[in-house]
Amino acid sequence: MKSTKPIRVLIAKPGLDGHDRGAKVVAMALRDAGMEVIYTGIKQTPEQIVQAAIQEDVDVVGLSCLSGAHNTLFPKVIKLLRQQGADDVIITGGGIIPDEDLPYLTEQGVSRIFGPGTSTRDIVAYLQGAVRA
Repeated sequence: MKSTKPIRVLIAKPGLDGHDRGAKVVAMALRDAGMEVIYTGIKQTPEQIVQAAIQEDVDVVGLSCLSGAHNTLFPKVIKLLRQQGADDVIITGGGIIPDEDLPYLTEQGVSRIFGPGTSTRDIVAYLQGAVRA
């Protein structure tokens, strides 16, 4: 029997970046697609993000970063999640992330980066496919 459990997504803004319009747009699109979305708000530490992800039993953590600290913050969130045994949580990223940083982030465990201009339909489709796989 096919599972009808909604996909649970945590959208988080690690670091000191105070701009969250894109994260809110993505959160609303995921909600509109039937996913359960938890938005942590701005200026979250990696520890706060991981604690929320564990408590909420999410399938996906979507990290948004515009400050340039993605190469430090994203791997730290991933490391902390793995230390908590959350190896099955899918990590995605978004924001202003230079193409030259993508291989490093992928190596660290980010499954996909969604840059500016990415269609919310593409994000929904990717998450649906990744979680169901």
